[in-house]
Amino acid sequence: MNRMMAIIEREMRKFFRSPTLMVTAMIMPLVQLIILGNAFGGKIHDARVALVDEDHGTQAVRVIEAFHSVEANVKTFVLVPYTDEVKARNDVREGRLEGALIIPPQFSRRVYAGENPQLGMVVDNSDQFMASSVQSKMQELTDSLNQPAASAQRISTQVALEVVELYPYIEYLKYLLPGSITLAMFVSVMIGGGMLYIDDKARGVVEGYLVTPITALEMVLGLNLAGSLKAILSGVTLTVLGSLIAGLGTSFYPTRVLQWFLLVCATSFAFNGMMFLMMVRVEDPLVPRAMFGILNTLLYFPSGAIYPVQAFPKWLRMISYVDPFSYAVHGLKATLLKEASWAAVSYDLTFLLIFGAVSLIASTLLFKRTL
Repeated sequence: MNRMMAIIEREMRKFFRSPTLMVTAMIMPLVQLIILGNAFGGKIHDARVALVDEDHGTQAVRVIEAFHSVEANVKTFVLVPYTDEVKARNDVREGRLEGALIIPPQFSRRVYAGENPQLGMVVDNSDQFMASSVQSKMQELTDSLNQPAASAQRISTQVALEVVELYPYIEYLKYLLPGSITLAMFVSVMIGGGMLYIDDKARGVVEGYLVTPITALEMVLGLNLAGSLKAILSGVTLTVLGSLIAGLGTSFYPTRVLQWFLLVCATSFAFNGMMFLMMVRVEDPLVPRAMFGILNTLLYFPSGAIYPVQAFPKWLRMISYVDPFSYAVHGLKATLLKEASWAAVSYDLTFLLIFGAVSLIASTLLFKRTL
């Protein structure tokens, strides 16, 4: 036990004496959370949309009033009056506008005559997100114009759908937080665990361990526990700071703290076991550096941290089923965003602990006690 604790003490001293390593492992994922959380997932505001009125009738006035209502309330559009349809279309093509709504001649007459009146919409579909947002809001505007006048009928015979949302509106910053916490732990394990272990091999530090009576199990446990402590420190730091930035006050309730702390510990254990298993027979210091980008892509993106797993093709789903990232992200989402019960995170905790234990056993069996 004393020999194993000596390894842990050495590793933690190295970690705390390297400010650059600590900043890279803890702060960079937080910066990524702030930038990505505010850069993606927001609602479109102040999109410049031209309105060309070629009708000037009473129904055209209704359309313009509805347009102004959207502009004043949800502020999706900024109305830019145009008199020339061709110029409006060219300005959309050249990027000066995000779209153009055309009210064609005889529009009001067609409405009153019931002759399939149509509005024209020009969008720049090179930006699919902007185009779909503008089209969606325009469709809502059109649907509101199609609502019939108030009826004297007391009982409605139409089928209606009433949506009940279980949670308040979750901003993308909050949605991204569980993935950023998991990424912070992975970066800490990769840099403060895998890379340092291979560097110690190259410098002869591991060779120094081998001339002592330390056993393979003690050495593997010591290195993994040291790496887990570093990852836990990164995970706790980002969870606290990220929750404060995202406004998740419920994260600090005692039950929630215990849930996410156990998930952070289990995730750190699983990541360290996985990383040590990959590096246990590696000798070249360049290998973990070359693998960093590949592992980040292979494990982080299929986890559901950025996009729902249900949208993946089957082959990509198969990766997510065995990816420890997936279970860490799912468990942290359940406790941080949904305030779920212990039953909701028990499966994730079980998988992570079993994954880490199996990796640790395999690492011990593969570890060479000789040079």
